[in-house]
Order: sequence, then C-alpha cells, then structure tokens
Amino acid sequence: MPGKIATADVVDSTSLVEFLRPRHRAIVLTSRADGSPQVSPVTCGVDAEGRIVIATYPQRAKVRNARRDPQVSVCVISDEWNGPYVQVDGTAEVLDLPDALEPLVEYFRAISGEHSDWDEYREAMRRQGKCLLRITPTRWGPIATGGFPPELAEG
Repeated sequence: MPGKIATADVVDSTSLVEFLRPRHRAIVLTSRADGSPQVSPVTCGVDAEGRIVIATYPQRAKVRNARRDPQVSVCVISDEWNGPYVQVDGTAEVLDLPDALEPLVEYFRAISGEHSDWDEYREAMRRQGKCLLRITPTRWGPIATGGFPPELAEG
C-alpha cells in the first residue's frame, strides 16, 4: 500500500488568509528576555485585515514577550492531527482595554459568529481585563502536510 506523500504548497497572502480563516488552533512562539523560545497553545482568528488575532491576558508570558520583542511566529494547525498546517512569522502588537474591546468583538465573530448578548460579552471582557494580541504576517509557508517524500511513498 503506497504511503501518503507530504505536500508543501507555496501560497500568496490571499490564499494564506483563506487557509487561516477556518482554523482556530495554533501554537505561538515568542522570545523570552534571555532569547530562549516560549511557546503557548492558543485559540486564534483572523481579522478583516488578515491579521492573526488572539484573546489573552496582559499578564501572560506571550504578551510580556511580544511587548518587548514583537517578532513572533505562529503555527496554525488543522483540527485533525495530520491535517495541513502553516508557520506564519509576523509582527505582534498588543491592544489593551479600552482599545481592545471592539477588536475582541471581531475576534469572537471570527471564531464563533454572533454572540447572543454583545453588551454582556463586552462587560465580561472588561471584567476579565482581556487584551488582544494581533499579528501582522510578514512571512509564511508553505502550507504543509505530513507524509513520505515522493521517492519513498511508492513502496
């Protein structure tokens, strides 16, 4: 039985956003003050400008690290373990309340659609002191899948 052949598809920015939009699982990589990597599993969305958005808290390591060094990487993965994924490198910005409030609404919409009570949602975001990590892609790809190199798949 032939094995699955790995893929690595180079895409433009429009195709990247189309790939990212339905996927909400990711690993964010930031740099600690000593330069070592710090990784965080997150739920993410894509805003209207094609930026990756992540709701979080100002106290989290990823936020502290992104404030100090805005160069971050995000590996966006599919729901299924062996599904396609892509690494996106970019520049992060942190939006704190009150500036984060409406972008947090957009974040929710990107992932879950309409909320039953937007006033309640906004109040919860204020009460929880949420912030938004927003990453502008500067480099990405390819969109990849695991598997065998073509020369090993037939055998």
